[in-house]
Amino acid sequence: MRILMIAPEPFFQPRGTPFSEYYRARALTELGHEVDMVTYPIGEDVSIPGLRIFRTPTLPGVRNVPIGPSLTKIPLDGMIFASSVRRLMSERYDLLDCHEEAGLMGVLLSRLFGVPTVYDMHSSLPEQLGNFRYTGSALLRPLFALSERWTIRGSAAVIVICPYLEKVVAKVDPERPCFVIENSPLAEARQSVREEEIAELKKSHGLEDSVVIGYTGTFEAYQGIDLLLDAVHWVTGRDDRARLLMVGGHADQIRQAQEAVREKGLEGKVVFAGQRPPVEMPVYLAATDILVSPRSRGHNTPLKIYSYLRAGKPIVATRLLTHTQVLDDEVAELTAAEPEAFGRGILTLIRDPQRAKSLANQARRRAEERYSYEHYLEKTRRALDFLSRTAESEKAVPRQAPSR
Repeated sequence: MRILMIAPEPFFQPRGTPFSEYYRARALTELGHEVDMVTYPIGEDVSIPGLRIFRTPTLPGVRNVPIGPSLTKIPLDGMIFASSVRRLMSERYDLLDCHEEAGLMGVLLSRLFGVPTVYDMHSSLPEQLGNFRYTGSALLRPLFALSERWTIRGSAAVIVICPYLEKVVAKVDPERPCFVIENSPLAEARQSVREEEIAELKKSHGLEDSVVIGYTGTFEAYQGIDLLLDAVHWVTGRDDRARLLMVGGHADQIRQAQEAVREKGLEGKVVFAGQRPPVEMPVYLAATDILVSPRSRGHNTPLKIYSYLRAGKPIVATRLLTHTQVLDDEVAELTAAEPEAFGRGILTLIRDPQRAKSLANQARRRAEERYSYEHYLEKTRRALDFLSRTAESEKAVPRQAPSR
């Protein structure tokens, strides 16, 4: 098929949805489809055979797009819609692959141009407002919920990244075809890291004789950074070898976290590496002794969890649905979302190397058995086989409005 992917994100940047869009495009092209992507003017160019990227015009003064809902996205999404119309008027497509809020655009474009839409659903739009504490408006959340319902009901099928979102789709429309394809692939990840690389990284960050607790990802409020810092304060009071290595965050978020480190008396015990390119992440993960995910709210599985599993390191995570869709007591130390409980989980693995090793081995096995790139590609194949049949049938039968 010829697929128009509508990706209202800065592509490519090393964060959740752009990663998902990258691997979706890669899988689609590897399966023999041609993909044209309409996306923001912000981000790094990537080269994938079979993928063409069409960027919207730049907006004066807009150089960055924050994660989650924002006013910045409104004019950018308007240009995304206009650019998508131009693509559809100039070329023939068999399918629209629409990510996040572009799903609603896809439903409208589908009716205008007769091309079926698959909604690539990375999160529940109304829940995003709460996760990012974006607004307390009593009107905006119902509008987001209405938009989500229209998008689900108007799409030929929905792709979701975790079982929780599959349930969200079923509540809206139990008959809507829905495919769970976890954000698990790391096709470029190296299978091994040299000991010299690990030693060099530890030396560069002053971590040679430390027990390294690793965190990777964004520093958004829902990630539980304050919980993590309080937990590390509790741990270092009982084992002075413990050091926290934090990879990620924007400059202003890092400054804010550094201020919290000073207030908690953690100077010298927390290292900020900043954002690192994906190619370096295997070395950072290999340099840790324990990997942590302190997320304190939300339902979607963090992208980092699949990297953690594949790294074969013991994991400490909060016992919340955001984690327990993938993690259980066989592969991770799960704790309450509370600083002392999280700290006890970390200290348990420091003091019990055998349990830590067992969890690490089980984690790597879980990744190989359930979340390999081959599994991801096969799930994508199944979804596209269905959508290909849908596209063929819609060429023969006029598209009807979805049932309400």
